[in-house]
Amino acid sequence: MELKGLKINFLGDSITEGVGVSTPDALYHAILKREAGLKEARNYGISATRYALQKGYPARPKDDYVDVNSFSERFNKMDDDADVVVVFGGTNDYGHGDAPIGTFEDRTPETFYGACHYLYSGLIKKYLGKTIVIMTPLHRIGEESRSYGVKPGEYGSLKEYVDIIREVAQYYSLPVLDLFKESGLQPAVKEIQDKYIPDGLHPNDEGHKIIANKLKNFLKNL
Repeated sequence: MELKGLKINFLGDSITEGVGVSTPDALYHAILKREAGLKEARNYGISATRYALQKGYPARPKDDYVDVNSFSERFNKMDDDADVVVVFGGTNDYGHGDAPIGTFEDRTPETFYGACHYLYSGLIKKYLGKTIVIMTPLHRIGEESRSYGVKPGEYGSLKEYVDIIREVAQYYSLPVLDLFKESGLQPAVKEIQDKYIPDGLHPNDEGHKIIANKLKNFLKNL
């Protein structure tokens, strides 16, 4: 794919929004815009947001959805004229989401499985014929089992959420940049954490350079 002159929408959470970097110019999509000559790199990242709808405590009525609360609720508000859409999320569904994992058969965004189906199919319809790329979550500190959150119960490991993202993306034949598998960023290695992901979750300027390079090469090869 020739990237020069393209308009790309980036749907994500705090990493896409810019938590952890020293300046907006250090964000992975800002780097990509400069290096690849994109016409636009639109930042639709909002901190603490997730794929799935959240019940909240106390639970809110089903007709009281908040536009910024989840990817499923706000993807349709993105600009329509994108050439490419990149989705980068899921770590917050694992980390502090209150939606259950659900099953592959789910098609509504009240579960994580259902939210993946709802989001991916919705993006395909909204951007028919355009390129939609899914990026998996990065490794993070505390990825084996969640020890905190707004709802008690076992939600599985981060890898289980990553596997669901891969599974549902494959169902829709969407390309997946598997950062969990091959970013080289595992903050369980102290030296990696110190250099690239100081808080164990949000990459710093150096970490975003790695993501930008991975994404640039991935898109060029599509």
